[in-house]
This record gives sequence, C-alpha cells and structure tokens, in this order.
Amino acid sequence: MRKIYLDNAATTAVSKTTVKAMLPYFSEKYGNPSSKHAFGQEARKAVEQAKAELAKEIGAKPWEIVLTSGGTESNNLTLFGLAAASQKKKIIISAIEHPSVYESAMELQKRGYNVKVLPVNKDGLVDMNVLKKEIDSSTLVVSVMHVNNETGVIQDIETIGKICKEKGVTFHTDALQSYGKLPIEVKKMNIDLLSAAAHKLGGPKGIGFLYVRDGVKIAPILFGGHQEKGRRSGTENVAGAVGFATALKEAKKSRIGNVKKLRDYFVSELKKIGAAITGNSDSTLYTHIHCSFAGRDGRALASYLSDKGIMCSTGSACDSNKEEDEKRVLSAIGFDERKALGAIRFTLNDKITKSNIDYTIKRIWDFMKLYNKN
Repeated sequence: MRKIYLDNAATTAVSKTTVKAMLPYFSEKYGNPSSKHAFGQEARKAVEQAKAELAKEIGAKPWEIVLTSGGTESNNLTLFGLAAASQKKKIIISAIEHPSVYESAMELQKRGYNVKVLPVNKDGLVDMNVLKKEIDSSTLVVSVMHVNNETGVIQDIETIGKICKEKGVTFHTDALQSYGKLPIEVKKMNIDLLSAAAHKLGGPKGIGFLYVRDGVKIAPILFGGHQEKGRRSGTENVAGAVGFATALKEAKKSRIGNVKKLRDYFVSELKKIGAAITGNSDSTLYTHIHCSFAGRDGRALASYLSDKGIMCSTGSACDSNKEEDEKRVLSAIGFDERKALGAIRFTLNDKITKSNIDYTIKRIWDFMKLYNKN
C-alpha cells in the first residue's frame, strides 16, 4: 500500500541532511553548553551559530532568540512571562488561536486577568476595527497567530503590529505554521515576540524558540539554571538547535511555486466532489487546504483515507480536547454544526506529486459512494 502524508501542519518528516547534522551532538560533541571546558565550548559555539541562523530568518539578533522545547512552551512563556513582569491586566487574543495561547489566556482569566477575544470574519481574518477599540492603557499584550494551523488563513500581522506600535502595546504572534515559509521581518512588522518550532518545517520535535525583542521584559516560567540569559532555565538542546537551523536551510530550498500549483489543482478537484473550501487561495498558506463536505462525517473520511494509506486530519493535533477546539475555531468562522462535522484538512509539502493527489481524489470519490449507499 502506498503512503501519502498530507498532515504536514501537524508535523513533518526530518530530512536525512538534518539528521546527519544532528548526529555528532549525541555521541561525539556531547558537551554541556554551560561547561567551560573544550567540549562545553564546542557545544556553546554550535548553539550560538544555530541561534544566529534562526534569528537572521526574521531580521532579529541572535541574543533575542530564547530556545524552548517548542511552540507550546514559547506561547506559554509569552503570556505567563509577560503577566509576571507587568502590572497590566488585559490580554487580547483572536478567536482562532492555537490552544497553547487560548488556554493560557483562559487560565490567566481565572487569575483575574481581563481577556478579550477578537472576532474574525468568514475568511478567518481579524476585525481590525474591533482590535483598535479594544486596545487601551491596561492592555498587556495582543496575541494573534500569523497562520492558523487548522484553516491556513494568513493574518495581516504587519497591520496588527502597526496598530499595536501606535498604541504602545506589546504584540506577539504564533508563527509556527509560517516561520521559514513566509517572509517575516520583526522590525518592519513591529513584532515584539514570536513563537516558532522546528518540527513544522522539517526539523526535530522538542525544539523551538521565542523571539523577544530587546527591551521587552518577560519573567521566566522555568527556574534553576539561568540559561538563555535567565529567561529559560534548562540545559540547551544542542542537537535540536542544530537540527532546527539545518531544517530551516532545507526548507528555504522548497519549490514553493510547485507546491502552490499542486494545492490549487487539489482544490479544483475537491470542489468537483462538492467540497466547500475555507477561505481563498490568496489568503491561505500555499501548503494548506481546509474544506468541508457538509453533512458528511469528516472524521470518518479521515479514518477511511488512513486505511487507504493517506494521512490527513480533521484539525489541530495538539490539544487533549480536540473536538472542542475544532468547534471553537470553526464556529468563529461561521461554520454551523453540519458544516463543522464534514470539515477536513490536507497540508502538503514539496514531496507531494500530482499522482498522489489523483490517488487521494479517487479514494475520496470512493468514500462518497459508500457514504451515499449507507
């Protein structure tokens, strides 16, 4: 049976080049970066070089990069770190944030913080007028993700950053789906904090970073070692950092135009089966397709395709209460219960071929025929 992986928004394969770059740091160059001897300094040099390469991608400085265990920790460090370092009590997020932002905000709300959830339109885009009205002197942070993990919708973070800058408010963006795929310039876009993770672009799981602009104060949420300039304690994941930087280089070689053409072809074929596409090609990441076969069962379709060797998803793979989170996001963009039930997500990479898509389309047609019989 052929294996077709169409769930790259959840995680990605680690390339042989990236694995090869990481291997020496497990058994040969295994020093602790905090050690002062030669082995330790060799590891320190590797970490600092990786940070420089990761920072360069977004126009940041190496020391503004805080290594973390991934996107969830980076997002938690943003909200809880800012909250602990400031007296301000208002947090503004969008209605379609990843659970690691949304649930962190809800936890802070239980602790007395005023959380405002920005509505989005049917395409999943934040209402800028509401944002402008909600920001006031008590606002601690505005957190809006760059690309939604479920729908692939791209937010205008440059405009959001400009609004926040004019209002004197800290702006954070969860860029896990966009880092290394879309142009990001933190200074030009007035981004104060940015989260990213390696496993979304061909790197290993368990490594990410939080960009923290010089001058932004965050308190640590992990204590004990004073690593990362006191912002994140714990021995640095040297192999992971090297793998992240290597994966970024590999991702920059991706044939974006080819992926987009295949995505658009996939979309046209899905429409023939009756799929309603979420958003439009201009406002969604070139790797993403989120759609709905209203009245059908998206989970049953995903299971059927898995049995046929095709891996896809009905939404985020990150939260323990997956169905509730999907419902929250889809409800925010106007999906009724019938449409939400039939929702499914396909996310491509540059290894996908037209024959892979044709095979997938045929299997979806087969599922629909079986579904109609039942």
